[in-house]
Amino acid sequence: QAELGVNEHHQNEVVSYMRFARFKRGMCLKTVDSCFQDLKDSRLVEETFTVDEVIDMLDGLQSVVHSEVESELINTTYTNVLLLRQLFSQAEKWYLKLQTDVSDLENRELLDQVAEFEKSEYTSSNKKSTADPVKPKLAPLNEGGSELLNKTVALLQEENEKLKTRLRTIETQATAALDEKSKLEKSLRDLQMIQGDQKNNANQDITELENKVAALKSQFEKTLNDRTANQKFLEEDLMTTKHDLLKVQDQLSTAEKELEKKFQQTAAYRNMKDILTKKNEQIRDLRRRLSK
Repeated sequence: QAELGVNEHHQNEVVSYMRFARFKRGMCLKTVDSCFQDLKDSRLVEETFTVDEVIDMLDGLQSVVHSEVESELINTTYTNVLLLRQLFSQAEKWYLKLQTDVSDLENRELLDQVAEFEKSEYTSSNKKSTADPVKPKLAPLNEGGSELLNKTVALLQEENEKLKTRLRTIETQATAALDEKSKLEKSLRDLQMIQGDQKNNANQDITELENKVAALKSQFEKTLNDRTANQKFLEEDLMTTKHDLLKVQDQLSTAEKELEKKFQQTAAYRNMKDILTKKNEQIRDLRRRLSK
């Protein structure tokens, strides 16, 4: 099966729109065929016709087919604008700016790829429809659920920002603790070097210096142990905060998917139903006019 280079969800949305477009195309072709059939049934009742009569019939048929095709092309343009409007509206809710490249719409290679994808998808869908029964669709969420999801997303975003701020604070404290630990270790090494250099002095000076060094060493070791314990606590707190952040981000992603699913299950269905109803009314009115 041909692929379009998008994820599975977006490819399913493309397939849904292609089915809708295929249905509309089939309806248009049936209308054009009915125009020719009506001409055969209403005008081709004699065995011979003059040139003027043939020209008159062809002109009338051209006018009807031209009007029908023009109406369908205009309707297709408006339908595509509504589809783009849905996509842009969803993107704007998340502060995204989408861009389009109109030149790609005439890229023959890409058009052939889409045609191959439609052909393979239509073949697979026909096989699947003969084997699997039609599954009922889920009812769209009401407006109250949408508002609740919006509030949930806003709360999760606020909590996410708070956790990010707390994480930055803890990381700063951990960095400061590591710097302090390095300074204390350096001071301890310097004192040990001083102790080694003073061994050649008098016994009294050596004893006094050793006592001072021992006191300082004990004090530094105590401070170093306190810093180490504080660093361990900060690292554990940092890990806990990161876990909380990942959890909130996962909840935020889930809420975003639910909200996007709700948007896709409401407007698309109503728009397609309204368009089909208007089109059927236009076809019935055209047939009544042709019959008259």
